[in-house]
Amino acid sequence: HNLESFLILFIILFCLRNMITWVFTPVTTEITSLDTENIDDILRNADVALVNFYADWCRFSQMLHPIFEEASNVIKEEYPSENQVVFARVDCDQHSDIAQRYRISKYPTLKLFRNGMMMKREYRGQRSVKALADYIRQQKSDPVQELHDLVEITTLDRSKRNIIGYFEQMDSEHYRVFQKVANILHDDCAFFSAFGTVSKPERYSGDSIIYKPPGHSAPDMVYLGSMTNFDGIYNWIQDKCVPLVREITFENGEELTEEGLPFLILFHMKEDTESLEIFQNEVARQLISEKGAINFLHADCDKFRHPLLHIQKTPADCPVIAIDSFRHMYVFENFKDILIPGRLKQFVFDLHSGKLHREFHHGPDPTDTAQGQDAQDVASSPPESSFQKLAPSEYRYTLLRDRDEL
Repeated sequence: HNLESFLILFIILFCLRNMITWVFTPVTTEITSLDTENIDDILRNADVALVNFYADWCRFSQMLHPIFEEASNVIKEEYPSENQVVFARVDCDQHSDIAQRYRISKYPTLKLFRNGMMMKREYRGQRSVKALADYIRQQKSDPVQELHDLVEITTLDRSKRNIIGYFEQMDSEHYRVFQKVANILHDDCAFFSAFGTVSKPERYSGDSIIYKPPGHSAPDMVYLGSMTNFDGIYNWIQDKCVPLVREITFENGEELTEEGLPFLILFHMKEDTESLEIFQNEVARQLISEKGAINFLHADCDKFRHPLLHIQKTPADCPVIAIDSFRHMYVFENFKDILIPGRLKQFVFDLHSGKLHREFHHGPDPTDTAQGQDAQDVASSPPESSFQKLAPSEYRYTLLRDRDEL
């Protein structure tokens, strides 16, 4: 009898121990390894995917591995469905073609994907479990704020670019496409929606999307394409939310530098909006074909005194236009010349042809010398790039190429 009681007690304790172990053992997830065979399928089916591009020999990559895995475990408990959130990794030594495809220039690089589309802003936050988990929670939050009364539109922050969708109902293909675009572009625009009777006064010709530009005087713009065409809506909203001429700050400098394109920068005083408007208009008029080959930027003269000093200028000289090629800085001779047809375009073409570099080192090209005047080989020393210093920190990444080749 005692033996029987002992066996029953033993079995109960054994079961309790297993139950306690099952309850308190955290869910562990295997980080998905991506290769050329599975990468497109896995990323396309994931609502959100955070991908760690790493190299085993990189000490920063080694430091991140356990943190990345623990953050994955934390998030998996909150979003258990298979495709809600995927933590994945790419061994860039084994899959250099993938690294090249996504323009990996340092290890480790953390990039965010939504339904297979890579977001332009990679993760640059703190390398901790909490920070990574908070970042994913933020990405999973709904980027579209619902309006419950059209009066709320009058209280919108008009310093931002606002996109408002008016829909008959939330459970519709029109809204799902709108929400998908908002998930991708929410860093560039503020998104709002209204439904049913609230939105009815704005739906006189059916569901619609409007763009409210910054400022109170600029007129609204209406999307005129198909409400189920993701590419059409995405391209239209991206064009409105990502301006041709962007402001460079110390916060986004690393991100802009990593795009790898030279900078054409207008340095202006913050209150000097007239010069900025002229610059924006001339860039749109003369250089729209160069979008994708050079970044058009404007910078606060007071905040960026150091780059100005590099080109022997001060805030008192602003507005000033310059090119930073990430090797040298070149100055546009006179801001007022921007209004001369083709002059700004020629300045950019002279960068691409190497003329700016040659002339800084050897004086004017012989073809630019007046007739009867002897060409002189005048050596000079162009100012070094100032903005390359905003590139990724060597104390946090293993950089893959020489800094002055960015």
